[in-house]
Amino acid sequence: MRPLLPLGEDVRVWNCCRAGNVAAAVALSRSRCSPTSAAQLPGLCLACPSMNSKALAALGCSLLLLILAECQEKEKPPKATEKKITKEPKPNKLKPPKATGQKLQQAAAKPRKAKARVKPTAPPSQVHQPASILTRVVARGRFQKVPDSLTLRAGDTLELRCRGQAVRWRFPAYLEDEDEGRLRIKHFERHSQLLVVNSMAADTGEYSCWSFQCRDSECQDGEDRTGKAFIFFTDPQELFVPTEDYYEVVQLRTNHPTLLPCQVTSPLAKVTLHREFPPEEVAVDGIDISYDMKRGFVIHRPRPSYAGSLFCMASLDGMRQISTKYMLIYINSSAPKPMVSTSATTVRTGENFNVTCTVFGEPEVAVDFTWEYPGQQIGRPPYIRERTDLARRGGQVQQESESILYVDEARAIDEGLYTCSATNLQGTTTVSTRVRVLPATLSPKGAQSG
Repeated sequence: MRPLLPLGEDVRVWNCCRAGNVAAAVALSRSRCSPTSAAQLPGLCLACPSMNSKALAALGCSLLLLILAECQEKEKPPKATEKKITKEPKPNKLKPPKATGQKLQQAAAKPRKAKARVKPTAPPSQVHQPASILTRVVARGRFQKVPDSLTLRAGDTLELRCRGQAVRWRFPAYLEDEDEGRLRIKHFERHSQLLVVNSMAADTGEYSCWSFQCRDSECQDGEDRTGKAFIFFTDPQELFVPTEDYYEVVQLRTNHPTLLPCQVTSPLAKVTLHREFPPEEVAVDGIDISYDMKRGFVIHRPRPSYAGSLFCMASLDGMRQISTKYMLIYINSSAPKPMVSTSATTVRTGENFNVTCTVFGEPEVAVDFTWEYPGQQIGRPPYIRERTDLARRGGQVQQESESILYVDEARAIDEGLYTCSATNLQGTTTVSTRVRVLPATLSPKGAQSG
């Protein structure tokens, strides 16, 4: 029976055996089998000398193949063992669960830290918020907190209550001159009442009150004891709060915001600013000029180009009205220019003198004076008098501001430099003058008796 042909390198061994080259087969087998098995191959091949060379080669090759098969089976277990050896570290994988347990313990510890950091906070309902002391009576026994702005119709009755003792009220100027009995204020033990009947569009404005906490005839006020609200009284025939003036002169001063008080009676009215000559609408960009329905237009950066006649126009439900016309006059304000003078530049000890500081400027521009003088070194108190009046200079009406420093019974310490500083919104200017104090002269009688 013919043996099966082997595969791979065993084919080469088989071919050597068939050719009778046993030495070559043994050499090849040494690379595939153990030294012991390879060494037995020549003996096996030469075991039957009676056989011819071909039969002997066939028998030796068959035995060689059997030996190679055994060698392959012996080689396989080591491979499996190597695989097992690589997998033997599995017991070491028991360590990760320990680490996992540590992570779980750390994770469990973290929430405890987070809980320790949480600070208890009071619910919003428990946060103390001072209640407004100003309320509105909407019906008998029914009260309503007054919002920042409230809209009523002209003719409605307004009744406000202010909690506290010694309450004071502030309301629109039109009601201050009211003599028809429409405004009524009554004070009670724990509150005060303000009542406006037969309301009008002119009653539009801010209403406010403040109260005092009185103990043993001593009263104190506080920020939490005030209340205010802006109330609109709408009238379809009066879109602007009426005034008695047809023209109003407004001065524009550098770096001083200017208000055009065209207040509306309805927050729904659309208001624009216009120039009378030439007729055009003035741009309102919110930077140079802004609009507030509770106040009017504010010119934040007055310029000479804004001078002239301006008015406001309101429109609501197809109706248009114009406000009072404002005549804007631009005044080029500047730092004051004081002038200093003295009643005498040289005085003798014991005589009186004064130093005067004068500033001419635009009307309604406040000027502040400060002095530096020699007597300050010893705290010598002088007497200072200030006054302000209007004067006509060069055909123009100007404001004259004056500060006079009086020095009585001059002493040697009063000799020196007298400096006046005049300040307004535009800056400060300083001027100085010097006063000399001489010794007192002796009278003729005193000279003779000496």
